[in-house]
Amino acid sequence: MVREIIVVDNVTKVYRVGDVVTQALRGVSLKVFEGEIISIMGPSGSGKTTLLNMIGLLDKPSSGRVIIDGIDVSRLGSREIASIRNTKIGFVFQFFNLINRLTVLENIEMPLIPRGIPKSKRIEMAKEALVKAGGDVSWLPKKPTQLSGGQQQRVAIARAIVGNPRIVLADEPTGNLDRASAKVVMQTFLELNKIGTTIAIVTHDPEIANCTQKIYIIRDGQIVSIQIPDTSKCILNTY
Repeated sequence: MVREIIVVDNVTKVYRVGDVVTQALRGVSLKVFEGEIISIMGPSGSGKTTLLNMIGLLDKPSSGRVIIDGIDVSRLGSREIASIRNTKIGFVFQFFNLINRLTVLENIEMPLIPRGIPKSKRIEMAKEALVKAGGDVSWLPKKPTQLSGGQQQRVAIARAIVGNPRIVLADEPTGNLDRASAKVVMQTFLELNKIGTTIAIVTHDPEIANCTQKIYIIRDGQIVSIQIPDTSKCILNTY
């Protein structure tokens, strides 16, 4: 039986800066099942990234619950949250968030260091992750600035999946790429999904969203609809 791996239950998020109050999420609820690939769309400022940050345990809700892989994380301490984030969740960002002074290998292996994995094993896992992400092991000694944008994003995906997380979260992962590179990145996500990785993608691009299984539309901090993608308009099927 397929089970729920992500549950967002009536989550609100309020930011206060001085006298200014901003309600970023207004009672959002959603369920993502194990092995699904879903997308979240909406205009700028609608709450997409805030919702992804809640799922990724980068921020806490003002009210409501977030359940990850059966664990209610809403009231866990920072150390417990960091452990779940490191072992169960991988992150991919629009601007890669690679550290330019480190090599590709050093960037990819970073999530493994807190686990106490020996260097030789980390190198082996980094190579496997980079190949799985559509990259080339010849990139490992290079610095990120020596790679193209599409190559850097594949390195970022490798870093996200090196620890074999159950969930991969991607925030506008193709927003800074040309169409050819975006196609490669989306194909990589679909290949990861085929082997059971649950994936949630925030995107402005309908050609990316149409490659997923469900599209959640969010406006003004609320999910207003769930759409069935038109796979004929997936970026992999367009020219």
